[in-house]
Order: sequence, then C-alpha cells, then structure tokens
Amino acid sequence: MREYQHQQLEAKWRQKWQQEGLYTAENGQDKPKFYVLDMFPYPSGAGLHVGHPKGYIATDVVTRCMMMQGYNVLHPMGWDAFGLPAENYALKTGVHPTISTADHIVNYKRQLDDIGLAYDWNREINTTDPDYYRWTQWTFLEMFKRGLVYESHEPINWCPTCKTGLANEDLENGLCERCGTVVEKKPLRQWAVRITDYANRLLADLDKLPDWEDSIKEMQRYWIGRSVGAEINFKVIINTSGVIPHPSREAGAKAGILPVTVDQRLDSRLRGNDTGESAVIKVFTTRPDTIFGATYLVISPEHELINELGDAILNLNEVQGYISQVKNKSDMERTDLNKDKSGIELQGVKALHPVTGHQLPIFAADYVLSGYGTGAIMAVPAHDERDHEFALKYNLPIIKVVVPPALDQLNTVGFNSLPEHTDIRVVDDCYTAEGLAINSDFLDGLSTAAAKEKIIIWLTENKIGQAKVQYKLKDWVFSRQRYWGEPIPLIYCEYCHDNPTNEGERLNPGWIADDNLPVTLPMVDHYEPSGTAESPLANITDWVNVKCPRCGKAAKRETNTMPQWAGSSWYYLRYCDPYNDKELISKKAEKYWNPVDLYVGGAEHATRHLIYARFWHKFLFDIGVVSTEEPFAKLRHVGLILAEDGRKMSKRWNNVINPDDICSEYGADAFRVYEMFMGPFDQPVAWNTNGVIGARKFLSKLTALSQKVGDDSASKAAISQLHKTIKKVTSDIIDFKFNTAISALMILVNALGDEESLTKEQYGMALQLAAPFAPHLAEELWQELGHGQSIFLSSWPRFDAELAQDEAAVVVIQINGKVRDQMEVGLDMPAADVEALAKAREKIVSWLEGKEIVKVIVVPNKLVNIVIK
Repeated sequence: MREYQHQQLEAKWRQKWQQEGLYTAENGQDKPKFYVLDMFPYPSGAGLHVGHPKGYIATDVVTRCMMMQGYNVLHPMGWDAFGLPAENYALKTGVHPTISTADHIVNYKRQLDDIGLAYDWNREINTTDPDYYRWTQWTFLEMFKRGLVYESHEPINWCPTCKTGLANEDLENGLCERCGTVVEKKPLRQWAVRITDYANRLLADLDKLPDWEDSIKEMQRYWIGRSVGAEINFKVIINTSGVIPHPSREAGAKAGILPVTVDQRLDSRLRGNDTGESAVIKVFTTRPDTIFGATYLVISPEHELINELGDAILNLNEVQGYISQVKNKSDMERTDLNKDKSGIELQGVKALHPVTGHQLPIFAADYVLSGYGTGAIMAVPAHDERDHEFALKYNLPIIKVVVPPALDQLNTVGFNSLPEHTDIRVVDDCYTAEGLAINSDFLDGLSTAAAKEKIIIWLTENKIGQAKVQYKLKDWVFSRQRYWGEPIPLIYCEYCHDNPTNEGERLNPGWIADDNLPVTLPMVDHYEPSGTAESPLANITDWVNVKCPRCGKAAKRETNTMPQWAGSSWYYLRYCDPYNDKELISKKAEKYWNPVDLYVGGAEHATRHLIYARFWHKFLFDIGVVSTEEPFAKLRHVGLILAEDGRKMSKRWNNVINPDDICSEYGADAFRVYEMFMGPFDQPVAWNTNGVIGARKFLSKLTALSQKVGDDSASKAAISQLHKTIKKVTSDIIDFKFNTAISALMILVNALGDEESLTKEQYGMALQLAAPFAPHLAEELWQELGHGQSIFLSSWPRFDAELAQDEAAVVVIQINGKVRDQMEVGLDMPAADVEALAKAREKIVSWLEGKEIVKVIVVPNKLVNIVIK
C-alpha cells in the first residue's frame, strides 16, 4: 500500500494556498455569498488541546465544500484577547498582557495553520487593537447618549478572588465562572446597560430563528425568563412604642392578621420625598390573585430598605449579623428547596397590607434574591412551598385562599383529603396549582385567571399596583475593576453636572461622552487589581486627569474598564470591513455579508455571548448600522472532546493531548478525519488515539487507489456506490453529520479498492468528496491526476439520481441482543460496510462509548448484533 510523507506534503500545500490567496473573500462578488464563522478564541498560554479544533475543523469542512459549490465564502478568524484570563496569566508570569497576549496569538495562529484551516487571514481582528475597540467604545457612547447606559450603586456580584464585579451571566451556580469562587453581593458604583429594554424582543425573535437548535433557544428563553403578573406596593410603617408582635399561626387561622388601629407614618428620616409618603416595598408576583393569603413580607438580605430604615429596626445589630452570615452563600444554596429556611424579622417595622389594611411582619431571608424581581415577595404560605416551610418554622399565619376547582365544599374540605387531579399539586397542606378563590372578599368563587384580572384592575384603580411583565434577565453590569479591558470613554465634570444636554447626561449628571476615540489603554508597569471598588487605572493620575471635552475645565476619566463580552458582541461585523476607519462597517459590506449564514461554537455561550451579541446587534439595527434584526441565521454547538480517561482535559488531571503531537506523528489530515468521525458533532465523546491510526489507514487506502487509475471504468456497482456517496456526503455536510459522511467515504474507498481499474474522472470525484476532510492529501493526489488548478476551485461533483437510487434493506441494530436502533442500507451491502454504518449511528455511538467490543455479528440484510462488555 502506497504511503505518503504527511509533514512535507502538508507544509507544501499550506504555503501554496496562502501564497495564491485561495481563501481570500472579496466583497460584493457576483457569486452567492456564504459567511461561516467560528466563535473566536481567547488565546491562553496553554495553547490548543485536541478538543478545541473540533468546531474549527467542522466549519473548515463546510467552507471548502461551499467553495467547491461556487460560493464566495467568508471564513475569518480573530482573537478575543481582553479580559480576566489574559490578565490573570500576565499577573502570574510577570509578563505584561500586551506582550503575553501577542505571544499567545502567534502560537495559536501557528497551531490553526498546522491543522490546515481555510481562514482568510487578511481579515484578522484583535479586540485589544485600538483600531478595533474604537468602535466598541463608539457603540457604547451611542447607547449612553440614548439613555441605555446608566450609573448604578446597587449591590452586584463581587468575586473576591478576581476582585471585580460580575454580571449574572458570569456565574455558574452562584460561583464565579472563571475561578469557581463563591461570589458576594457588594454595593458598588458601576455602569450598567439596559439590556432589559430589549428583553421582549430577544425572547420573541427566537421564533425567527428556525435554523437554531431548539436546546439553545430554550436555554435563552429560560435565562430571559418572562413572567406576567403584578407589581404591588406595600407601605412600610413604624411602631414607635416598641415591637409589634406578629400573630401565631393559630390566631391567623381563626381571625386573620391583627387589624390596624393607627395609620402610623415614617418620620422625616424615612420619607421617600417631601410629600410625607411612607417608604414602600415593591413586590412582584405572578399570583396577585392570592393577595388575601399574604401573611408576611420577605426581602432579600441585600435589600436597600434595611439601610433606609436604619435605627428604626429595633434589632438592627442582629439583622446585620444575619446579613454577614448569608452573604457568601451562592444563589443555588439560597434557593435550594431542600435546605432549611432561615431568616430574621425586622422588629419595629411592619408592612401595611394594601387591600385588607392588616399589619404584616417583614423578614429578611436568604431564600429571596436581590437579583430576581424586586428583591421582595409577599409570602403566601398556603400556596408556595418555600413560604409554607418558612411559616411553619417561624409560627406565622397560613390562610388558604385557593382550592381546586372540582370541590363543592370549598371551605370545609382539608387539603390532605383532596382527590387526585391532573391540575392539582398538594405538598404538606400547601396547594400550589390554580383553582378557585376563597377567603378573598370580592374575589371569592373566581377562577385563578379571572381573579388575577380583577385584582389587577382593582390595584390599578386604587393606585396600589399595576400589571407588570418581569424578566429574569437583569441589566448588564458593564464595569470591571480591572486593567486589561477597553477603557470606558466617559469623563466626569463637576461644572457640567448642572447642565446636561442629552438623555445620557440627564440620566447620569456630570458624565460627558469622550468622542475623541479611541480612548486608549495606558501602558503601565503595575496593573494588579486593587481589590476595592476602583480599577488600577485610578492610580494613573496623568491619564485620569483631563480637560472636559465639552467645557474645557478640569475633569476626570472613568477608570473602570469594559467586560470581555463587549468586544465579542459585534466582532462578526468587523470581519466584513476590517480596515474601515470612517465607520464600524460600510453599508455595502454589511448588506452583502450579513447575516452570518453559519455560526459554530460552544453551548456554554448560549446565555452569555449569544444574548449579548443579539442585543448589541438589535441596538445597531435600531440606529441604522445593520440591516438585519438577528446576526446569526444558523447556529450549531460543539460537543466536548473528553480525555481518554473520560474527564475534561486539564493540566490538573495531566490528561491534555496537544494537537501538535498528533499532527506531527499522524498528519493533520488524519487528525481532521478522526475528529469528524469520532461521533455525532454535538455530542461529547472521549479521545482515543487508536482512532487517529484508523483514520490514517483510511487515507492510505485512498492514496493507494491512485495506482488503479487507467483507461478502464469501474464496475456498474462501484459507479452506483460513487453516486450514492456523492448524495450522502453532500447532504451530511450540510446537516453536520460528519461522522456518517466519513463512514460513507470509507465504504466507497473499500468498494473502489475491489475494482481492477478506475477512470481519472471516477477517482477525481472520490478525491473531491474527501477534500474538505483531508485537504492536503486530496490536493496532492488531485494534482497528480494532471489538474492545473486547486481541487478547491473545481466544481463539487453532482450525483445521478438514478445511479444513486438504493435497493434498500432495513437492518435492525442490537447491543448484546437488545434492539437499540435500525437503519436502511443497500441490499446485499458487504458485511464490513454494514458494520461500519451501524457503529456510526448516533444512538449506537452513545451505547458503545467507553465499552469494549467483543465481537460483531452481521446477518446480511437483516441484523447487526454488537457484543460488548
């Protein structure tokens, strides 16, 4: 069997392709365009391991296939190089991030080139390049001027290890996504972006994306979290004579809550304004129909009311002690249904029930989060599991106000004796489903839907509340108290504080946009995070102290930097027009290339990057920069490649495999073929170096076919197999079924290997089908056939429908004698080919993962039984 020297062959063709500009995309060609994009990497010191290139190889396969089908393909690459990973590496090694990041990019680019990826490097971008982040800053200022950016002092997620504020999207189960530290809630001056203004559009427009995977869209729907209900105002009152005891559960069950005898008002320290109105707790609820069952209020330990009330809380020291006790708990810990509920009453203050006038105790409890809703709830313990458990623990009243609709004796039947019903949920006397209202005055007898409608009308008419749509999505915390990021182009001027001119300045008095862009990051020797509320930039006085761009008086720069997500929210646009120094993107380039036709990356970005990028794009659409409402037409996510031991690849486990070593020993083409063959693209699979050896053997068989090229044609059966393979490989590449495409190619190569002779055309078509997967070898063998131009400038082969028609048989696939799948194969297909197809099936791959195959039994046209242990 003829072998090939992969190192020399692959280096030769990579150099030639670059010299000839094979991958250069031209704006506005007559050919149809196809824009295929990878989620660009942040270059780390460790370089790539074999799990990283899986998505890059997939887009490369599609790129080369589309080139051969006559498309003007844009396939660019760049670097997401700002942010905590790069800065932390620089702090660890003592090498300035500008230097270490540049070195990492050189290494990453070499590794990507060695794999033979078809990138148009003429369009390379880098988020740390001032010519690039100038337009990130420009977009931020456009948001600022339109009131979408605001200065906030609310408690945010603070990572004590990374020493910076984080957005909700940067957390995983209440831990910092970068370092795994439990985050704290910390009041901090920061900038935020009103992404919630776009929440409804972000949610609704998911329906305009039919070529996105449903799982990704569902993750976004959950994260955006639209809830329909009411926002209700509960006035806060003070008991100046001492503690107002809350009634017991028994008293509440008999007579409800103690009635109010005096409408007590807050003293001047607690008034919200000069009209004498009392402080108000705003509560959002999806079940306003249960308001008559509210027996206490719960606010989050971070709620601003605690500071506002101050000494009016008679047990303030105990309350502050409780806050300190729970501040380091993760959100997951705090909301865990199985955990013991804890809280503390704010003694000396009460909430006034807006409908009944009863005084309700107010608790601070960790099961209420500041980041969800208003950070306060009306507790209805008869109909909410957490409230019910809390009420039992603290002996609080429980008033039943909803019962199942099927019962006649509404006020007398106990919950524990309720009949089973598909619409009923009863948990220890806690009924959480919809039903009919009882003990609810003018709502009695109404269904849940009718009661919701009526109470919202009543609340609105009495100016106590209103209908409200609430989102789980929160405004984007846009400040980082770190050095390595885009400077925020705002300047604070005391003189201009009283003279705002645009919406952004009116909302943020004293802050002036610095339109002299880019505002560049200063080079400094010391950039360690301060650990306080200030960025290290605050200490660079000659950079901080500037003249106000509006009035010319002394002013100071904003010293926080932008989050890493800022630069990655719009990079796909800059690839289309990377050298434009007049605008973010020209109208012509934007209209030609957008939207992105295929976007590939990790599913972990579904609730961060993809939401931010969709929001950024919609804002640019609103101001006329882009012509489409959505940036990415088709989205596919990459399944992880695990180490051979089944764990994630990590230095910690010493199980990282470097693609440099694989490409050096077996060749980039074998590496590419194996990564695409090892399993369904979107599923996790463990690495097995023996698989690379198998891929190399396949390529050697493909090479050996060159010895059969002559004047005589292959048999009719072989020609039929060729056309069936053209049909399958073409559709499988489009559908991201790369493993079955390669399986079909292996079957074809075996079939052609049994022939005495092949024509140049027949062998050439086989090479064209293999070329997207094994580009270097296919190009070499194509040139040996006497072709003068690259195989990637040839036309993709077309199949003859009649020749591609299968005489099919349905084959059952068993694992250890149990049916797990079935498939359609060609009648009398060779047993080896049937076995290969069976092993490549998505369902079967999952059954075989990590198992040893003892033997395979193939019954022609009927059965494949794979025996494993």
